[in-house]
Amino acid sequence: MTTQDTQGKKDQRTVVEEFLNPSQGYSAVGYQLLLRLRSEQLPGMLGKITTALGSAGANIMDIDIREAQSNYMIRDFRVLCENEEHAKTVSETIAALDDVELELASDRTFQLHRKGKIAIENKVHIRTNAELAHVYTPGVGRVSMAIHDNPDAVWALTIKSNTVAIVSDGTAVLGLGDIGPEAAMPVMEGKSMLFKSFADIDAWPLCLDTKDTDEIVQICKAIAPTFGGILLEDISAPRCFEIEERLQSLDIPVFHDDQHGTAVVVLAALMNSLKIIQKRPEDLKVIVLGVGASGVACSKIMMNYGVKNVIGFDRTGAIYQGRENLNFAKEWFAENTNPEGFDGTIEEAMDGADLFLGLSGPHLVQPEWITKMSSDAVVFALANPVPEILPEEIPSGAARVVATGRSDYPNQINNVLCFPGLFRGALDAHARNITEEMKIVAARAIADVIPDNQLSEEYILPSVFNQEVVESVAEAVRQEAIRSGDTREFGPRIYV
Repeated sequence: MTTQDTQGKKDQRTVVEEFLNPSQGYSAVGYQLLLRLRSEQLPGMLGKITTALGSAGANIMDIDIREAQSNYMIRDFRVLCENEEHAKTVSETIAALDDVELELASDRTFQLHRKGKIAIENKVHIRTNAELAHVYTPGVGRVSMAIHDNPDAVWALTIKSNTVAIVSDGTAVLGLGDIGPEAAMPVMEGKSMLFKSFADIDAWPLCLDTKDTDEIVQICKAIAPTFGGILLEDISAPRCFEIEERLQSLDIPVFHDDQHGTAVVVLAALMNSLKIIQKRPEDLKVIVLGVGASGVACSKIMMNYGVKNVIGFDRTGAIYQGRENLNFAKEWFAENTNPEGFDGTIEEAMDGADLFLGLSGPHLVQPEWITKMSSDAVVFALANPVPEILPEEIPSGAARVVATGRSDYPNQINNVLCFPGLFRGALDAHARNITEEMKIVAARAIADVIPDNQLSEEYILPSVFNQEVVESVAEAVRQEAIRSGDTREFGPRIYV
């Protein structure tokens, strides 16, 4: 039994809950609580409240005045608590104060999700009968017939040219696993927000109440006339491979973000890491822990970039040609990786490795394994929310470059560096597909946002809020789509 098997006994929900609880020793995002307090206008009242919050162990983040009157004041206090139980204690402490009325105690995260995080907004006004006649009947009939007579006009006369469907069945959501389509909705809404905020693309979540591969494929084919692209999200392996492959004939870009979004950003991080450690891709020994959707895609894109020696591990152990009971995706992996047929343990494989790529689960790598890697080793421990090994657990000097999937450590490998710009470029070029070449140029564009003279061990990827990222990725993808010739050609847009 491998270390991954042993750790796999621990329920994923337990791991996430522990991560969110600072008392468990993890660096947590924290539990933000909003307290709305009405207090009498008495001297020292604000100090009385803040002292009570401090005595209850709450960390005050922000104080806003909501209403001020001659005899009372209403303030919003945003405080950081350890967990739900601590938040309850803080609320009860404040409610017990004299001359203070607790009007609201609410989890900040839940507030932001209340009634959803996205909405439809009209681009044109409907204020008069004349405007109504243009956007709806009778004027809209002429537009519909123009599209009927020339189907390509749908790209110019509807939302199709700037709209992406985010399709999920809720079977592989974050680190939570198969939680169903309803529970997947907040995540897909968040993805829609990222599309809009970073690339001004209108994206809409479609969470499907089916796990049937054929049915998901048919649904995607049925909705394709409405959307300019489809992002597949949080669909479990190996079904995700087949679904994406069967949808390549749709004539619009289809992209499985868990596979290729991760792969593109991993490659960008590798490109800049190689500049620092002065090694060539063809000379690397790469160990991949976790050969699911992202593990296979990351390995493919690295090999397309020139990496030749990749050894992958799943819960059973090393993957090699001839190993039994492999699904079709792992069969491909076995046939195209591990050139020497290594079948030992991951600890043994780490000996002399140049890059460790973790796409598996929490605490699966021991610190001493990193010390066995080559000089100037690179460690990408990307399990979320808790990586395979925390950066502070890596012995000093054992790894030159370390990246995680988290924002509270340097070098966050985050898919949002990829998919908004990639779809922006594909839509702008009227691309029919997302090709391997488009993924590689996207990775290079991400990497090149950081000038060589600014690269460092703790700065191999730009911030997701760097506006140059989306622009650079979009332009690189657009040019590659045009170069490949796999785009739509539209004639003059004349409608009379």
